[in-house]
Amino acid sequence: MSEMTSAERVMCALRREEPDRVPHFEWLIDKRVREAICPGCKDHNDFAVQMGHDAVLVGPRFGSEQVGPNLFKSEWGYVSQLGAEEHGIEVESPIQTMEDFERYTPPDVHVPERYNTIAEAVRAFKGKKAIGVHLNDVFSLPRYLMGMENLLMAVAMQPELVKALVNLSVDINLEMAKEVAAFDVDFLWSGDDYACNYGPLISPDSFRDLLYEPLCRVVAGFKELGLPLIKHTDGNLWSIIDMIIDSGIACLDPIDPQAGMDLTEVKAKYGHVVALKGNVDCAHTLTFGTVEEVVEATKDALRKGMPGGGFILSSSNSIHSAVKPENYMAMMKTVEQYGRYPISA
Repeated sequence: MSEMTSAERVMCALRREEPDRVPHFEWLIDKRVREAICPGCKDHNDFAVQMGHDAVLVGPRFGSEQVGPNLFKSEWGYVSQLGAEEHGIEVESPIQTMEDFERYTPPDVHVPERYNTIAEAVRAFKGKKAIGVHLNDVFSLPRYLMGMENLLMAVAMQPELVKALVNLSVDINLEMAKEVAAFDVDFLWSGDDYACNYGPLISPDSFRDLLYEPLCRVVAGFKELGLPLIKHTDGNLWSIIDMIIDSGIACLDPIDPQAGMDLTEVKAKYGHVVALKGNVDCAHTLTFGTVEEVVEATKDALRKGMPGGGFILSSSNSIHSAVKPENYMAMMKTVEQYGRYPISA
């Protein structure tokens, strides 16, 4: 098979076909790891280019202002606290009641300057790297606007407020997708996590009542715009996975091994419907394991994910600050060496 471009490779995998080799990219690589491997690299995408990743990742830009030590208030009205990782955690949120929701005004998503980074990525990488844009689907924006604890309580106590927030998320993200589609990017990805290691954050019945139809609506809207969605959600998804797959996503990520998501089983049940991305364990193997253990874990993921195509290799979440740089490099070198099609015996 002739050598594909990175863009061709990723899109071939998203069509559930066999590319020349298994693509690789990560949603997040912490600055500590980036700097240890590529000193002086400017940002995540500069690292991706230097390391030969198959995709670059961008997103609409929303501002924030510092409101305290390590505290930043976003245009959306929630306050995040920065810690050891590059991404903060929301600690204050603007909506607690339906009255708060009715008074709330989201930022204008049609401001052209929000999409400058996307335009720059297209100019630099179109046709060479796959260009992915981060939007949300049905859970992250409600979580930001209410806070996780309050949102989970509202599922039981204020379901109409949850429905209103979920529909707001769908409407806003479809509007942003229309703006994004004009730049001719390759795919979208959403990072709305639905589960923890033991199961979904809300019951399967509540997921069906509150999230399933809106998820189908937002994914259908993305597809109508020609934007396949890579759906990221950690955790044990077994009780809700059928609904996630049925929504029409193009790819499921990251098939979380520490939560009991076996890549072989997911591939056997759903590999004819969706592509898969994952799933080298970043909680233990990439963080505490030896290089030899990482090599074996990567080869195991390749053995499970490669047959029939439709597979993108990555960590089981992200390359967070505790991942050993040498382990990340071992994973990359292993996929380069063993991730080629046709599969050898």
